[in-house]
Amino acid sequence: MKFDVELVQVMRAALEDVMAKVPAEYSTCTTKVLLAEYILKVAANGETGYSIFVATAVGYIPEVIRLVFN
Repeated sequence: MKFDVELVQVMRAALEDVMAKVPAEYSTCTTKVLLAEYILKVAANGETGYSIFVATAVGYIPEVIRLVFN
């Protein structure tokens, strides 16, 4: 799937803001990749809003931490 430049910028900004909410001890490249995947899935379903990207990814932070660190 192709995303336009503006949407990619929105997704990147959302990811960076979500990563700022991840506790420092869990802020790894793997965590970032997994959270980016959630944002990409939302975008692939037609969503384009920053707030939905952030809300979705933030909701998955506990799951990502369990997957990566347990």
